[in-house]
Amino acid sequence: MTIPRLVIAGTASNVGKTTVMVGLVRALRARGLRVAVFKCGPDYLDPTYHVRAADAPCHNLDGWMMGREAVLSTFTRASQGADIALIEGVMGLFDGASPTGDEGSTAEIAKWLQAPVLLVCDAGGMARSIAALAKGFSTFDAGLQIAGLICNKLGSRGHLELLRKATGGEPPVLGGLLKEATLAFADRHLGLRSADRATVPEDVFVSWGDRVSEWCDVEAIIALAQSTPALPEIPTMERIVGEGASCRIGLAFDEAFHFYYDDNLRRLESLGAELVRFSPIHDTHLPDVDGLYFGGGYPEVHAEELSRNLSMRRDVVSFAEAHGPIYGECGGLMYLSNGIRTLDGVLHPMVGLIPGEAEMKDRLQALGYVEVDTKDATMLGPAGLKFRGHQFRYSDFRLPPAVECTYSVRRRRGGEVFQEGYRQGNTLASYVHAHWASNPRLAQGFVQACSAHARRVR
Repeated sequence: MTIPRLVIAGTASNVGKTTVMVGLVRALRARGLRVAVFKCGPDYLDPTYHVRAADAPCHNLDGWMMGREAVLSTFTRASQGADIALIEGVMGLFDGASPTGDEGSTAEIAKWLQAPVLLVCDAGGMARSIAALAKGFSTFDAGLQIAGLICNKLGSRGHLELLRKATGGEPPVLGGLLKEATLAFADRHLGLRSADRATVPEDVFVSWGDRVSEWCDVEAIIALAQSTPALPEIPTMERIVGEGASCRIGLAFDEAFHFYYDDNLRRLESLGAELVRFSPIHDTHLPDVDGLYFGGGYPEVHAEELSRNLSMRRDVVSFAEAHGPIYGECGGLMYLSNGIRTLDGVLHPMVGLIPGEAEMKDRLQALGYVEVDTKDATMLGPAGLKFRGHQFRYSDFRLPPAVECTYSVRRRRGGEVFQEGYRQGNTLASYVHAHWASNPRLAQGFVQACSAHARRVR
């Protein structure tokens, strides 16, 4: 497959990768190009900006959780029909799961995709030092092509020209952006705020597109993307479940729940599941479904509204009492618990299927990759299933010791092992955001459980 492609990487976190990505997507679309968008790493929030900018789905590419074949398969499938693909990096270019290797880094993805790298740096207060920075990143890994620099937080046109002269064109400075506080994207405790229209007006996207068109050499950037070689052919997702498998899975999706890997959802669909979105905040009743999937998000921000929707909470309990499969991750676990205690000390009652309480803290409680080993058979499959995921949370979970834990979880960094995966009846919930590319049998097991429930009740 041949698809023009480019990685938008950073020298570090918070240098403006998402701003450059959004502006470049809009500038390319203004030239009539269809843009496929991707995000390296486990991030759920930056992709909401890509979706708005491209008016197309955004797909995560995570080397550690997915592996090379799944990354290439996802990229190939999601790039079909696009004129160009842009991949936003995670943290700094070489930052990942290991302090000494490529694993889980943007550099790893760039090498797998054989894609040139457009490096974004914070050039505020910088002059000739840009040359040292550029040389260091360009020569650190001979397997990477640092094809150009984008200098963020410029002071003026003169500043941009000074930086161009300093590097001597190796690699070339292909543009930059002024620091404009009025157009900055807002953030909160888990990162950027989701890019819904109430939070980020459309004119902000338009403005960044205009800025990139005005301040960056877009035609040169397109030429870089077009210089990429063809990628090897990679098998697409297999249908592991038989052709007769079919079910309807209710997907909680609203302001409180929207952290899902698109790859996970596509796997469910490829196995015969129809995904039916519903809102635990706004809908009064569950749709007619055979399974429920509660992803992560911000249930703590909307705890009062979620708690107030008694009819929805009762429907979820009734679904569980009818032995319907329910799977929850992070925010989903919090919603399925007895309640969420917010920072003001108020306990907001939730569904009550997992007899514990989620308590919000004012500092991060967990961050990083994890590996899971299932100790018992669950709706996801038999005991002994291994898969990968990550945790990113500000809440802690208090529960009685009688609650069954079916996961043995090992932190990627540090190696600490702890017990999680809370199961009550046919409800399974955890703080782990799992990526099913690490073990496709999880998606298979969930679809089989939902299909079995459909056969029982229909």
